[in-house]
Amino acid sequence: MHNLAIALHLKGFVVSGSDDVIYEPSKTRLQKNNILPEKDGWFPENITKAIDAIILGMHARIDNPELLKAQEIGIPVYSYPEYIFEQSKEKKRIVVGGSHGKTTITSMILHVLNYHKKDFDYLVGAQIEGFENMVKLSDAPLIVIEGDEYLASPIDRRPKFHLYKAHVGIISGVAWDHINVFPTFESYKLQFSLFMDTIEDPGKLIYCEEDAILKDLVEQHQFKKKISLIPYQTPDYKIVDGNTFLETSNGEIAISVFGRHNLMNLNAAKLACLEAGINSEQFYEAISTFKGAARRLEKLGETKDAVIFKDFAHSPSKLKATIEAVKEQFPDRLLVACMELHTFSSLNEDFLKEYANTMNGADFAVVFIDEKTFLQKEMKPFSQEKVIDAFLNENLKFFNQPEKIKSYLQTFEFKQLNLLMMSSGNFGGIDLKKLTNLLIYN
Repeated sequence: MHNLAIALHLKGFVVSGSDDVIYEPSKTRLQKNNILPEKDGWFPENITKAIDAIILGMHARIDNPELLKAQEIGIPVYSYPEYIFEQSKEKKRIVVGGSHGKTTITSMILHVLNYHKKDFDYLVGAQIEGFENMVKLSDAPLIVIEGDEYLASPIDRRPKFHLYKAHVGIISGVAWDHINVFPTFESYKLQFSLFMDTIEDPGKLIYCEEDAILKDLVEQHQFKKKISLIPYQTPDYKIVDGNTFLETSNGEIAISVFGRHNLMNLNAAKLACLEAGINSEQFYEAISTFKGAARRLEKLGETKDAVIFKDFAHSPSKLKATIEAVKEQFPDRLLVACMELHTFSSLNEDFLKEYANTMNGADFAVVFIDEKTFLQKEMKPFSQEKVIDAFLNENLKFFNQPEKIKSYLQTFEFKQLNLLMMSSGNFGGIDLKKLTNLLIYN
């Protein structure tokens, strides 16, 4: 929301906002643009007919006093994705969806377009090198949107990516997530079928045919419009001394990202860039300089025989793919893989079994749940036995206090050994930079 506020401010709109608490880095960035609210809280007296539109974030509740006032006096209320669509009606819209990889694909497209100085707008879910803001709205003829399948707003229960009406839609894969909203896998899969129906006529659907569930979904779908189907796979590549090279018609291309899932993402980005007027040669030139999106296999530290990565992986499919990627890239090194169960889905007792065998690719597997998380989310805590049984890994270690996981990691000698820290949270407040320095530089 704060990125959208800044984007609209930079476009020349008068922007104000409210929240009950504003965290960093949002606070400093809003302050820098002179649009930080004077004080925290909700103030219905600030909602007047002088306002053209209200944009409602997911954090607000349906009984929010400012929302109720806006509804009472008839001010148009938009969800975040609705307003993005309002601002991009006249643009070509590339929308990137999928249970995993969408941030990376979007980031790759943005990097390539920016490298070649194309005029475009965007919305992406991570900070990217070379981009100050995560949202840009201008008079550009093209917009690239990361299309989340989560709900649009408290009063609009449609998934966000249904509202963008893509001209070019991308689906990277389908693996059950957001169990608090989609209680069955069938209800979750349905959202991707509905997304296909939102693609404008004539449009294009770029999809990963290596994902069996997605491939089946596309093949069974009854398309009601003229939609061109463009499947993609993992490109040819090789790994030499921990470095990945694409094998292309243009020769071997050295790249910084690695792992089959990232290479599949790269192929999706390439096909999207072709739709945006970039040719293959231009794409490879630009992608060779792509360092990756924030928190996606991001290097925290490296020595000659150890690397510590952090990654956003938290769902079963992401967890398995990320572990496999690091093991493939460094086959001669041991891997310690730590993941935090943090989201509502991952802390759901019915969903926990989806993690079966996902960490078996690691030499040492650790699951962490901050003991405070269950209290904050008002959920029943898991026992160590329940977690180990769910992951089907007898050697798995379980910790529920940050100091215990730090102590465990300090028992390793970081020689011919990598560490992977995976979470959408923060491991109970552990400073991963300080931990890295402690583990491999001391």
